[in-house]
Amino acid sequence: MCGFSGEIRFDGVQADARAVMTMCDVLAPRGPDGSGLAASGNVAMGHRRLKIIDLSERGSQPMTDPALGLTLVFNGCIYNYRELREKLEAKGYSFHSASDTEVVLKAWHAWRADAPTHMNGMFAFAVHERDSGRTALARDRLGIKPLYLSLSGKRLRFASTLPAILAAGDVDTSIDPQALQAYMTWHAVVPPPLTMLKGIRKLPPATVAIFEADGSRRDTVYWSLGYERSREDAMRSEGDWAEMLHASLIAAVDRRMIADVPVGVLLSGGVDSSLIVGLLAEAGQQSLNTFSIGFEAANGELGDEFKYSDIVAKHFGTEHHKIFVPSSELLDALPRTIGSMSEPMVSYDNVGFFLLSQEVAKHVKVVQSGQGADEVFAGYHWYPKLANSDAPASDYAAAFFDRDFDEYRRTVQPQYHDGHFVEEFIEDQFSRLGAEHAVDKALRLDTTIMLADDPVKRVDNMTMAWGLEARVPFLDHELVELAARIPAQHKLADGGKGILKTVARKVIPADVIDRPKGYFPVPALKYLDGPYLAMVRDALSTDAAKQRGLFNQGYLEELFANPSEHITPLRGSKLWQIGLLELWLQSHSV
Repeated sequence: MCGFSGEIRFDGVQADARAVMTMCDVLAPRGPDGSGLAASGNVAMGHRRLKIIDLSERGSQPMTDPALGLTLVFNGCIYNYRELREKLEAKGYSFHSASDTEVVLKAWHAWRADAPTHMNGMFAFAVHERDSGRTALARDRLGIKPLYLSLSGKRLRFASTLPAILAAGDVDTSIDPQALQAYMTWHAVVPPPLTMLKGIRKLPPATVAIFEADGSRRDTVYWSLGYERSREDAMRSEGDWAEMLHASLIAAVDRRMIADVPVGVLLSGGVDSSLIVGLLAEAGQQSLNTFSIGFEAANGELGDEFKYSDIVAKHFGTEHHKIFVPSSELLDALPRTIGSMSEPMVSYDNVGFFLLSQEVAKHVKVVQSGQGADEVFAGYHWYPKLANSDAPASDYAAAFFDRDFDEYRRTVQPQYHDGHFVEEFIEDQFSRLGAEHAVDKALRLDTTIMLADDPVKRVDNMTMAWGLEARVPFLDHELVELAARIPAQHKLADGGKGILKTVARKVIPADVIDRPKGYFPVPALKYLDGPYLAMVRDALSTDAAKQRGLFNQGYLEELFANPSEHITPLRGSKLWQIGLLELWLQSHSV
């Protein structure tokens, strides 16, 4: 797990190595164990390394193979790198390191744009071909690892985070109206390639973008998630599916133990993270480090779930670490949390992951985390509502959207209205072939788009702020493909995630499975008052906010008058959402 950056010039001008190193300096928390730069002519690439596989300097990046004429920078982990190495050795390739990085480099030479289809893992990489002058950018199937880019004339810059590209300067930082509408409507989900800033885009998941020597670009989508079911699938019983799922989960969790350093688990006390711990215990893992975090209660709402994480930790005998964060520390951490966001993310648990990761990084460098199970196995409250829906896109929006279009128009200034972008985007996604039933359509949308640009991005940004690698077994692409084939009724059963709970009952204590559904609770940010309200008010009262002029003052005054009365369908604060965006913009000097 690392961070990388680069600049490619398509006009014969020498690449700006200083700008690449400036980007790398911003990426230093992602890779505290080493740095490197490769610059030649119109190409410069930089890297920050977190040593996880092959701890020697032979795994350092940028990695160049003069014989093959390739230079690579890579972020992530290829879990089947040993198997791929054997295949490549059989094709005549030799290796000087024991790293997965070198496997990615040789895989590109062997298979070019098809190389990602051979990989099981989370990854983003950039590879430059010396002889053709071609540069390729690639991202994993489910967007677990980020990749941002900026095209300006005949210059391409790319980096693992948006703030890194900002730091290099010379980028259009005006607000993108469609991205703003998505952020304010779809619970801060901004679909690719958009970002909040017009001058910076993000590479969509499952995409290889190839830039020729003249700057022309060709994108290839190498994977898609289908919800079609064979006749054989239609004949399977719930028990058959559970057996297949159990085996796939074991494989997904086992793959993510591959490392030359210890691996821990973020244990929230929910079904998903508890199941990871249980499966690892089944596989014989001992003295496993597990970590939980909790906050002070607010408005009568409990701020921790230690009761349930304690049950799991005791049952499996883990080395458990409980971190309790008082409100004063939470307030102090918010500016650093916001500064660690590649894009503005409104969910309260960002600060939870940030503070948890700070503590976890003192003990281990790699953790497994339960993100993705709700999107893959229908754990959210809006999926049952779609089971018999005649208008699934509209019903999805009613359950998920923070505002309808009329309220959005009241929220922002007229120049940002820009049509019904988000509604049309959702309608288009629901109309696509490959998923017949409404629940499947929603699961596909959430798994392939929402997930990457909310929960997964949150985990990546907050863990990597402390040089901690987070692995997400529920997003193993083979597991996700299997889950897509499982009929929706098996997922909707038992209050959601039914088929997953069936497997879990064989592995973990029932008290954890049959509990009320919980979230990462940070109640102080849900019920804005005291210093949290003052922070938001101050941010929105600055000269920078006034000059930006994004929001209608009358609407803001409505929210300030009684913040706790303005809560979204997903139980978020509408005022915090607005304040967070302004705080993010100011944090990155936009």
